[in-house]
Amino acid sequence: MNMSRVESEGVGWMMKRIISVSLVWLLGLTFGGLASAHVTVQPSQAPANSYQVFTMRVPTEKEIATVEVKLEVPADVNVSRFEPKSDWTYALEKDADGKITTVTWKTTGEGLSATEFGQFNFQGKIAENAKELVWKAHQTYADGSIVDWTGAADTDKPASVTTVTAASGGDGHGHDAGAAASSSSGSERDALTLGLSIAGLAAGVLALIIALLRRRKP
Repeated sequence: MNMSRVESEGVGWMMKRIISVSLVWLLGLTFGGLASAHVTVQPSQAPANSYQVFTMRVPTEKEIATVEVKLEVPADVNVSRFEPKSDWTYALEKDADGKITTVTWKTTGEGLSATEFGQFNFQGKIAENAKELVWKAHQTYADGSIVDWTGAADTDKPASVTTVTAASGGDGHGHDAGAAASSSSGSERDALTLGLSIAGLAAGVLALIIALLRRRKP
C-alpha cells in the first residue's frame, strides 16, 4: 500500500475524530447553560444597610409560556418600589406592619414563550444585620403547572441567594448600590463575552478542519 495514502487516511481519521469531539464540546457549551437556567435574583452580592435595584430573571424552560411568577421577599429586605413592565401586572402581600412579603407578577398578554426570558426590576433596602437573602420563587406556566424554585443550592430547583457583605462607608441611598450593580453587570458581561469568544474560536477551528479535509479529498 502506498505510504502517502496510509498517511492521508490516518490524517483524515484524526481530523474526523477532532471534529466529532469538537461538536460534542460545542453542544455542551451551548446547551449546558440552558439546561441549568433557573429563576434568579441579581445582584448575587450586595452590602448590608444599602439600597439596591434587584432584578429577577425568569427563563421559560418548557414548550409553553410562563404566565405568572410569585417571589417571596426575604425578611431582611424592605422592598419599596417596582419598575412597570409592559403586559405584566403585579400584586403585593404585606404583613401586619405593612412590609411587603410577596409580589406576584402576572401577564396580561401571552407571557414568556419557550424561547424567551423576562426581567422584573424592583428596589429595596437591605437590613443592617443581614447575612444572606434567600429568594424563593414560584413559576406558573400556561397549563397551570408550577415550578417552585425554593430548594437548597445543590438541588434541581434552587432558590436564588444574594450574599450580604459588610456595610460600606456610603450613605446607603443608592451610591453604593449603583456601584454594586455596575460591578455585577460588568462581571456578567465579561462572562458572556468570554463564552461567545470561546464559541467563536471553536467554530473557527471547526471551519479550518473542514476546509483541510475538503482539500485532501481526491
